[in-house]
Amino acid sequence: MQERSNYVKKKKKKYKKNPAHYVDNKEFYDALCIWKDAVVEADECGESRPPIPDYIGECFMKMSEGLSRRTCFINYDFREEMIGDAIENCILYAHNFKKEGKNPFAYFTQMMYYAFLRRIQKEKKQMYIKYKLVEQSPDFNGFMRWDDRDPHEKLSPKRAFGVTDNDIDRFSSKGSNKKKKKKAEPKNKTTKKGKKESKGTLEDVL
Repeated sequence: MQERSNYVKKKKKKYKKNPAHYVDNKEFYDALCIWKDAVVEADECGESRPPIPDYIGECFMKMSEGLSRRTCFINYDFREEMIGDAIENCILYAHNFKKEGKNPFAYFTQMMYYAFLRRIQKEKKQMYIKYKLVEQSPDFNGFMRWDDRDPHEKLSPKRAFGVTDNDIDRFSSKGSNKKKKKKAEPKNKTTKKGKKESKGTLEDVL
């Protein structure tokens, strides 16, 4: 009984985890404030803005890499392109950060998140185009298989290009909804005398 009670106590005991943060939000904020002051001063003097310090650039890299490891992003083949877009957006719009917002980690993480989504949309559209090209080709029925010895084990083109049914519906509906707007015919202009001027035609010229 005593051994059992000791086992239960050990099982109930909780250990507090102390995960090491790969970006110190306070140091990151202080570095951004120093750089932002230099940017404001340069703008007032009409000089070129100072480059982003190495520490801030390292923070952008670590943050984008950490965000890309989330379960919703980690399985994409173009993860490196997503990281590159996120870092580029942060560098381009870092000067918009305001000192009042004392949480730069959340600010730039949100920016990276939307950069990831834009890259996913671009890549999915390209995949959809490739899928449609294969689908419309005459060799579509002879598309490659997982195993040539088993004719029933065919490789789906959708799966090969990473296109889902939702992607096909979305991109195909966008194409079908694009209708050319008819230009409104110019109305007859009235002259000062009140007479209407009709638009000249080829018959009038002849």
